[in-house]
Amino acid sequence: MKRNGTAIWKGSLKEGKGTISTQSGILDKTQYSFKTRFEDGKGTNPEELIGAAHSGCFTMQLSANLTEEGFEPDELETKSEITFEDGAVKKSHLILKAKVKGIEKEQFEKIANDAKENCPISKLLDTEITLESELIQ
Repeated sequence: MKRNGTAIWKGSLKEGKGTISTQSGILDKTQYSFKTRFEDGKGTNPEELIGAAHSGCFTMQLSANLTEEGFEPDELETKSEITFEDGAVKKSHLILKAKVKGIEKEQFEKIANDAKENCPISKLLDTEITLESELIQ
């Protein structure tokens, strides 16, 4: 399987602007710029896209892990906070709220930590990855 995304940039770093598109078309010439990355502007930026990718991948991996252990999640909600400092992504902090019936907190945390370590995006990221979880039953 191969997936792709495309970026087009025109102009200098601070005054220029660009667009990002994805193979699926869900992002189609979505605007990004210096302002959307480092200040406050309308559009996206690479760090929020990494956050979306990481939270999506982790959540799917967690669902698979829970299913393998005989649990069906009612709802899994994950936010990934990406920390960008000194020109590098320094951390992805996953914040999970989960509704899973019939599972003990200790077992849930073990399964969630395995998903954190083994989702493909976690394996890709060369940064600190932390997990904060809340189990709602």
